[in-house]
Amino acid sequence: MKINPFYLLLFLGFLAVTSCKKQQVRMPISHASGVFLKKSAERNKKLIHGEESKIDSIIKSNPKITYLTSQKGYWYCYVTKNDKDTLRPKKGDVADFDYEVKDLDGNVIYSQLELQNQHYVVDKQNIMMGLRHGIKLMHKHETVTFLFPSHMAYGYHGDNRRIGVNEPLLCTVTLNDFKPVNTSNPE
Repeated sequence: MKINPFYLLLFLGFLAVTSCKKQQVRMPISHASGVFLKKSAERNKKLIHGEESKIDSIIKSNPKITYLTSQKGYWYCYVTKNDKDTLRPKKGDVADFDYEVKDLDGNVIYSQLELQNQHYVVDKQNIMMGLRHGIKLMHKHETVTFLFPSHMAYGYHGDNRRIGVNEPLLCTVTLNDFKPVNTSNPE
């Protein structure tokens, strides 16, 4: 098969012209402006401010009760205090506790009887963030009432049962006992 030199030159010329062309940059369809994140942050600030205002009004309405502020962003008061013990649960200890969950209006969401006795491996099991920190503040046989803003409770998701979205909670917790980590293996 013989190729006509004219068509061969024409083809090579076409190829040379089209291959030298720079690729055109494709622009993105939309530009990220950060507006969504700014609005979300603003909405969360308003939510937290509203929850903290409600918690503050609860604290002020009970002047006989001394509420302490935690470094993690929740409040607590001792119902039963144990000044004799100095040990507190630490990571890996098994804590045995009872608790009750209420909304800030005092309506029971989960009763202590319903929740039954809890066994929790400190910082190694998944529980409500506020409880995770609060249990480590307690001594054996203490009862503490915690006021948790929603971000320290179940957050924007709730518990998919009775605790709603962004619901601050009042939890009364009794630490019955805790067992230190067993460092020796009996094997």
